[in-house]
Amino acid sequence: MKIRILCLVLALALLTGFSPSPSPTIPLSAKNVNLIFVISPDLAFQTPGDVNPDTANLTNQGLQRSLLLAGYLKQQVLGGKNVNRIYTLEPMTHLQTAKKLPDMAAMGFIQQFSMLNQISLTALGGYGSPFITANSYPLNASYAPGFVPSGVVTPTLICPGCQGLDFNDTGGKNEALVAAILEINYPGYYVFSAPWETTSSLMANINKKLGSNLAVPETFQGSNYVYAISITAPKSASLVTYNSNLKPSSTYPVLPSPVASTKCIAQKPFSFSATDGMNNAKIPAGANTNETFYMVRHAEAHPVVGWDNGSFVAAGQWRALALPNFLRGKISPTEVYSIDPAQVTNATQIIAGNSDFSYVRPSLTVEPYAIANNLPFYLVSEFELLNPNSPKLTSEKFFSGGAFSNKTVLLAWEHEHFPPIVTALLASYFPANSAPKVPGWPGADYDTIWTVKLDAKGNLTVDNALCEGIDSAKLPVAAPRF
Repeated sequence: MKIRILCLVLALALLTGFSPSPSPTIPLSAKNVNLIFVISPDLAFQTPGDVNPDTANLTNQGLQRSLLLAGYLKQQVLGGKNVNRIYTLEPMTHLQTAKKLPDMAAMGFIQQFSMLNQISLTALGGYGSPFITANSYPLNASYAPGFVPSGVVTPTLICPGCQGLDFNDTGGKNEALVAAILEINYPGYYVFSAPWETTSSLMANINKKLGSNLAVPETFQGSNYVYAISITAPKSASLVTYNSNLKPSSTYPVLPSPVASTKCIAQKPFSFSATDGMNNAKIPAGANTNETFYMVRHAEAHPVVGWDNGSFVAAGQWRALALPNFLRGKISPTEVYSIDPAQVTNATQIIAGNSDFSYVRPSLTVEPYAIANNLPFYLVSEFELLNPNSPKLTSEKFFSGGAFSNKTVLLAWEHEHFPPIVTALLASYFPANSAPKVPGWPGADYDTIWTVKLDAKGNLTVDNALCEGIDSAKLPVAAPRF
């Protein structure tokens, strides 16, 4: 009788294309096309305590869960093998709270996992140059052609190869993304990090497209669960459910080993001022007042000159996670800003024919700081970093018009843009060609902080006296393990 029932089950499996799930303790086979779904927490669906209701970002507990989940994904789900692609939410497609804060939780939730994988790229020379392997993997978070949210600038550079996930699945672009993966049918591991609303819809639609009758979950089970649709052949797929059973702490993560400190010696000290009526300076109309602005560079991203995948490398993950402790007592911002990570960086490196990547590293550098200090995290999305006029637009956005008067802001940005931004700001105070000359930012310096202050009248000072105090040379080349 038991043999007859078993035969019936196997016959039904062959007819429906459904195959029983392997044990959730067994890693997925690298011979299959594995679509792996990580459920990032948001305000609507989260394991209690993972998301801050005021900032819509991860809490310390949510960050702890992401760090622990990274190792679980790498070892228990991928069996230690390298990922093929990582797709995450386009943050500006999911605005939350009354302040319309972007959803950075999905990207932060998968960031540590990306550092446990490796990518090999050429240096600046392109084809023919030696490949350099680094502990890092790009996060695909960019907009698909024609599917940019309201209020976001239309990209001048479209990157089909680094398309992310739209929270509302506008135009069915999420399904189109997966359809392309299935059409190519290249075996390996494709990881998706997005909220339950996006993920559940995507899994249901994939199930329908495959015609496999998989028992995909219909209700949220918690952020410890990872789902995988493993495809062996057309119409032959299985659903594997993993439960990591994580119990993260509610305190900010402690790095597995100390990060070395350093003095502020990376740049030659400078200080500029523009005081109304002195040296022909004049406060421009609309200048902000009582504003303090801290400019920090993204974390370590280039193991050799020109190597670039849009993210930082593992050493940068150490810096990003150490930043809240190193900045304690040095600065006290009330909000954090960075560039929209869905923007594209036009790189010169080659991997599988793709030389463009989502520019995620500035925002991921300061996300841990925003989490640790419960600060609102905003993204600049109304103009592009690649816009030749972006330094002037950045200066006008943050230092005039009154929106940032009486505020203290931490900004993470591209370091080569800081000198032009400050140059544009100083130029608004002085007659043509008479503003002080702003020095460049050294390429090897990830540590210095530039401070811009506007007093009660709008008088300006800029200096580089502060630094994070983290010794780049002593940061490990492998990601921290939790």
